[in-house]
Amino acid sequence: MTKEFFTATPVKQVFDRIVEFVPVGTEKVPTAETCGRILATDVVAQTHLPGFARSTMDGYAVRAAATFGASESSPAYLEITDTVQMGMAAQAPVGNGQAAGIATGGMLPEGADAVVMLEHAAKLDETALEVYKSVAPGANVVAADEDVAAGQKMLAAGSRIRPQEMGLMAALGMETIRVFKKPVIGIISTGDELVEIGQTPVPGQIRDVNTYSLAGTVGQAGGIARTYGIVADRFDALRSTCTRALSETDMLLISGGSSVGTRDLTLEVIESLPDSQILFHGIPIRPGKPTILAKIGQKALWGLPGQIASAMVVFDRIVARFVGHISGNALSYRQHDRITAELTRNLSSVQGRTDYVRARIVEDQGRFYAEPIPGPSGLIRTLVEADGLIEIDMNTEGLEKGETVFVTLLR
Repeated sequence: MTKEFFTATPVKQVFDRIVEFVPVGTEKVPTAETCGRILATDVVAQTHLPGFARSTMDGYAVRAAATFGASESSPAYLEITDTVQMGMAAQAPVGNGQAAGIATGGMLPEGADAVVMLEHAAKLDETALEVYKSVAPGANVVAADEDVAAGQKMLAAGSRIRPQEMGLMAALGMETIRVFKKPVIGIISTGDELVEIGQTPVPGQIRDVNTYSLAGTVGQAGGIARTYGIVADRFDALRSTCTRALSETDMLLISGGSSVGTRDLTLEVIESLPDSQILFHGIPIRPGKPTILAKIGQKALWGLPGQIASAMVVFDRIVARFVGHISGNALSYRQHDRITAELTRNLSSVQGRTDYVRARIVEDQGRFYAEPIPGPSGLIRTLVEADGLIEIDMNTEGLEKGETVFVTLLR
């Protein structure tokens, strides 16, 4: 274990810094365009839903007391006085000993408090009905406020809108809703060894993978990626691009240049920017230890490792929560979906750091197995093959084959 792991900022302290960054602004958007957006205001129902008592079955609206004691051997006899038309109120109330035909979703007539299912009754003629099973008050009926009551707080600001929340807002007649804007996240790739993906690399060069992978993760985290291409390892070039990007975005990611070395310009550039503050340089995790977080004015600037697996693991486990926070997402702290699986081989670790091991999930005869994927953090293949990450706690020396582990699914 190296001294750097002891001096690195623990992950909990990294997340403690999240409150130093403010969420982006808000905007009103049509309800039809809100899926995946973050609510900027509470949603309080102004009316009851469904707004009237409705039948949940095809059958007959009745007063329940008129059916008490009814059975196949001793049916109750009722008079059919009406048939409720869909989308319309009943023409007449239901009195004692009376019934009205009704379809699923129909409005319960005044006086009725239950619905006899169609299969529990039989028409003798156009006005006479036999009922073979008694019903209790409220049977096969949805009350006027059973779904939503007027004045009820249904959704909280800071929650993510899913299709079901869209449906709720539509049911409440909300044509537009105020949401947080999607934060614009700038991405800069640094390194003299990088070339554009349309170029053929010569020996010593590689294509710029990180710009594309990070842009995808930004989108999945709820942001809008704005890429600034490849910047050479030159102080003036990197500083100029950072200055421009910070003026156009809500957060900036610099991929590469965060490791300790003679060509590391990221810290020098960050420190030269107006109103800059290095919050930490180094997190005790693997991969991704040399990560930097700086605060430039009110914006976060991240120095991510250049190795693709390191950069994406750091984004997935650390940066994404910061993106969620400035997106207004009050629940961005929640874990991703994860499953339990049996580990297929031993995994070693070093106390004092948290290891994130890429793994594939294999199902065999109803059981899940986690197969660690070996390989250094510069291999994109290891991420393509991975379904998720196994976390080895910083106080654990390793995991043994056969242990049950949690696998946090990658986005």
